[in-house]
Amino acid sequence: MGAGSRSNEDRVETTRLAPSPTGALHLGNARTFLVNWALARRAGWRIVLRIEDLDGPRVKAGAIEGTISTLSWLGIDWDEGPMVQSADLDPYRAAMRDLARRGLVYPCELTRGEIEAAASAPQEGVHETAFAAELRPEVRAREFDNEGTNWRVVVEPGGVEFVDECAGIQRHEPARSVGDFIVWTKRGQPSYQLSVVVDDHRQGVTRVVRGDDLLDSAARQLVLYELLGYGNGPGYCHVPLVRGEDGKRLAKRHGDTRVEQYRQRGVRVERVMGLMAAWCGVVPRDRAREMSRNEFLDRFDLRTMPQGPIVFSAEDDRWLTCETT
Repeated sequence: MGAGSRSNEDRVETTRLAPSPTGALHLGNARTFLVNWALARRAGWRIVLRIEDLDGPRVKAGAIEGTISTLSWLGIDWDEGPMVQSADLDPYRAAMRDLARRGLVYPCELTRGEIEAAASAPQEGVHETAFAAELRPEVRAREFDNEGTNWRVVVEPGGVEFVDECAGIQRHEPARSVGDFIVWTKRGQPSYQLSVVVDDHRQGVTRVVRGDDLLDSAARQLVLYELLGYGNGPGYCHVPLVRGEDGKRLAKRHGDTRVEQYRQRGVRVERVMGLMAAWCGVVPRDRAREMSRNEFLDRFDLRTMPQGPIVFSAEDDRWLTCETT
């Protein structure tokens, strides 16, 4: 299975900005959203803003408003939204009822420890314990009648193939890497994988631009696209992450990299845009300079963006703040 070309030439290409309000946007998030925005505006795609706030206790008060403020300060705009996932769970319930009635999902109360105990030796490079096939109960058509437990989707053996605009040809085997993954959580909410697929489908999303840490998620989401009868799925573009000098994805361990804290310290938006331009290959990193949003848009080209991880260095921080210290 895989993501193929679309036959409807009149269909408006649509992408989405989908921040999760688990905290303020940091420079790495902002760079990915900026790339997404630039690709969309250069190609004439429609942009929808979706707030993915189903991550339970990790959602921070005020983060939605802060995220929208930061995006607007950066000059990143959109054509529709924001749509907030938690405002209406009915579309996800409808998808679950469909899957349950066709015998494609089942409730599962096994603990993480029980799943890990049944797993075979871990595969190199895999950071998630696969749900062993022998743990799957007899699967039958049923009603989706218990929202207070985890539900898993039946993942059959086989590869998922697609061509990523940035990462190239991809082939993944979800049955081996994760097995029957969770599509509904015991918190009474859809999992990330299910909610993204349902929302991308109902919002007409045809282009997904995000960090390459989600490449494996794309394979799971394409499985769901097929099971739900949604078609081939969107076109994907997974860009390299921004990382700290230790090689790990940018996070609190690397200090305060929130866009908002630079803004509060008086850093000009053109200076932040200049760093993003250097990270995206618009200008050489040793010749970073302030840049307007429109100049970035005019000069951005995915083909010249560095293909390896971007490293946020102490030198980058000094360059951002050199006019405010």
